[in-house]
Amino acid sequence: MKYTTKIKVNLPRETLIKKLDNPDNMKHWQRGLTHYKEISGSPGEEGAQMELHYDMGKRKMVLVETILKRNFPNEFHATYDAKGVHNIQKNFFHEIDENTTEWESQAEFQFDSFFMKMMGFFMPGAFKKQSMKYAMDFKAFAEDGVSVAPQTDSNWEEEE
Repeated sequence: MKYTTKIKVNLPRETLIKKLDNPDNMKHWQRGLTHYKEISGSPGEEGAQMELHYDMGKRKMVLVETILKRNFPNEFHATYDAKGVHNIQKNFFHEIDENTTEWESQAEFQFDSFFMKMMGFFMPGAFKKQSMKYAMDFKAFAEDGVSVAPQTDSNWEEEE
């Protein structure tokens, strides 16, 4: 399953990249993210891997991010792997003008399990809606400082 989402953020491209490229900011725009853990490579560089831990109500999820390409300010590509799902994300940052950037995200989901293949087939809109929600939450955080993180950061810590 493949799709593309786009959102315009009212910030200069360099400012958007600084906010997006800081892993400590993820808690402010990725709902359910409780913590992250660097697992290999130089953090933030091509080939580096990081575990992302999410709490989605009754469901807990761990994703492994692998950075494929880091060519800021133009593009950033990574894969995200979880049980039964391989997600390839290609992100492009287009400068609209000196104060506006368009974030284009091309997503490709590959499913291993029958259940996830059925989810992708019957509910592709749910995946796109979730991607757009993260983009909108990033926009709110980047432009206005609105955070989706719980009021207390007691559960947020970078694990060693």
